[in-house]
Amino acid sequence: MEKNSNLSLILTLVTIGLVSAFILSFVYLWTTPYIEANQAEVRRRAINEVLPGAEEIEEIDIDGEIFYEAYDQDNRQIGVATQHSGAGYNGMIDIMVGVNLDDSKVLNISIVNHEETPGLGARITEEGFRSHFQEKPFGDYQAVSTEPTDPMEVEIIAGATISSEAVIKIVENAVEKINTVYGGR
Repeated sequence: MEKNSNLSLILTLVTIGLVSAFILSFVYLWTTPYIEANQAEVRRRAINEVLPGAEEIEEIDIDGEIFYEAYDQDNRQIGVATQHSGAGYNGMIDIMVGVNLDDSKVLNISIVNHEETPGLGARITEEGFRSHFQEKPFGDYQAVSTEPTDPMEVEIIAGATISSEAVIKIVENAVEKINTVYGGR
């Protein structure tokens, strides 16, 4: 009798496991297109934010790296953007960085995704912080806790030093990547 009981228990557990696996697979397959569409929309908005005035945006794959080239109505290139990631305080931070290669300046940045602490590190998404990067010349930025007096200084968020410095490093790396691929101008 005990043998039948064990067999019944095993069959029940296997059945539950198979049904659960099927349901999870179905939900994954069903939601994947929606998730991908949402990610594409977030990326599109970020590109439009960091490449203002673009009439046309072309996605370019160079050695496995994705770049977005922006053109005006006269088909002149007005900027290039790329998404770059790095470690923040709580996890990864994904940033879209747009640059003007002719002026060697950052046009704008957009925080695409982050896992920073709400109310502290999450303030990296606020316009007040992101605006510190607008029209910044290329180079190594210095984090400061007061109002910047030099173009290479970026004011960090009080209480979120690690997150602020992570954004600075990610932006520097993204600019370096663009400069390396496009050779500076």
